Amino acid sequence: MSTHSSPNQTPVRDHVMLVDGNACAPSSFCSESCPPGYRQSVRKGWPVCCFACVPCSAGEISIETDSPDCWPCPEDRWPNEERTRCDITTLQFLSLEEPLGITLSCLTSLLFLITLFVLCIFKKYQDTPIVKANNRELSYVLLIALMLCFLSPFTFIGHPMRATCMIRQNSFGIIFSISISTILAKTITVIIAFNARDPTSCSSGWLGTRMPSAVVLLCSFAPVLICTIWLLLDPPYPVKIQIQDTTIIQCEKGSVLFFYLMLGYLGLLATVSFVVAFYARNLPQSFNEAKFLTFSMLVFLAVWISFIPAYLSTNGKYLVAVEIFAILSSSAGLLGCIFIPKCYIIIWRTDMNTKQYLMQRPITK
Repeated sequence: MSTHSSPNQTPVRDHVMLVDGNACAPSSFCSESCPPGYRQSVRKGWPVCCFACVPCSAGEISIETDSPDCWPCPEDRWPNEERTRCDITTLQFLSLEEPLGITLSCLTSLLFLITLFVLCIFKKYQDTPIVKANNRELSYVLLIALMLCFLSPFTFIGHPMRATCMIRQNSFGIIFSISISTILAKTITVIIAFNARDPTSCSSGWLGTRMPSAVVLLCSFAPVLICTIWLLLDPPYPVKIQIQDTTIIQCEKGSVLFFYLMLGYLGLLATVSFVVAFYARNLPQSFNEAKFLTFSMLVFLAVWISFIPAYLSTNGKYLVAVEIFAILSSSAGLLGCIFIPKCYIIIWRTDMNTKQYLMQRPITK
């Protein structure tokens, strides 16, 4: 058989192959056969029998020779290097079954139990001068908030789901805002207590529960509002990122604006608390704990400032591990700087936990 070509068309030579005396379909000399892992692609300006062999796109395979199309692999599978079959992919997320997840879970549980132990100590010795200093109710609120901070990493561990993704960042922002606003309220209490020398003055009236409660409620209202709007408009959600044969499952922020708005507010609140505590650190007050509040906020700011570059340079389960470490270390800094010195006096230095001793020798705690 011969093929006649027009002057404007590239000639193609075909021939009839005889097998056992039977004629076969003509074979083209302008194209090679496409192996599995490739698909046929028509060449523009060439005859229909002329085609190019194009590799299958990422996530697709072909298992036949001269396949006209490629087919995508299921969600839990990824093509091999030859793109001739779909292999099971490796799912990557911070799991409770791996050493990193187990270590962080154990550390989280230990810090939670330590905080619960401190709360029990404060409750048992609630009528002693050390506990009553600087508003013991605020100390209870701060300890409960720190316990919730130590529990929040459990929402970061495990297979990301829509519910856990929505809870992670929002609970973190609200709980930390309560913790920092409580520290700010404790510091303001120190300042007002020192300046309100006249018991009948207007400022002394705010030394009850009204002023601390107002500070905590007002400072905590903004992140609640931010997180509520965030959840309504564009909440976080789980996504899958395919990197070769590994599927990274992580939570996408949703609205980046509200995420950084929340972080910015926490940074502003922590900075204000640090400045106020730094101002009150040298007030000559027997029950002044402003020095420890100042140091606790300094540790808090240092942890989160160093967290930002690490957060931006990691991905997958290591990104989650960095965020958990930042939550645990900053919360442990607040617990250690504010409450451990007081627990030391309550348990081992009972001679210092008397009103007479504190009134004779102004100390900080």
